[in-house]
Amino acid sequence: MNPLETMSFEDALKELETIVRRLEEGKTNLEDAINAYERGAALRAHCEKKLKDARLRVEQIVVGTDGTITTKPTSFDG
Repeated sequence: MNPLETMSFEDALKELETIVRRLEEGKTNLEDAINAYERGAALRAHCEKKLKDARLRVEQIVVGTDGTITTKPTSFDG
C-alpha cells in the first residue's frame, strides 16, 4: 500500500476502483471490509484534492490576444 502523499491521481484512482470491486463482491470479512472502506475514503479525498489542484492550475492559464499562453497568479480569496 503506497503512501497517499506520493501517489499520482491515476494510481490512487486505480487502487480505489480495485477496493470498490472487492467490496462489491462481498467476499471479504468484516475487518478487511472496514479497512478497505477506510483506505477507499482516504483515496477518494486524495483524488478530490488532486482534481481541485489541477482545476485551479487550469483556471490560471491565460491566452493572450496574440495567442501567447501565460499563467496569472493564483488568488486564494473567495
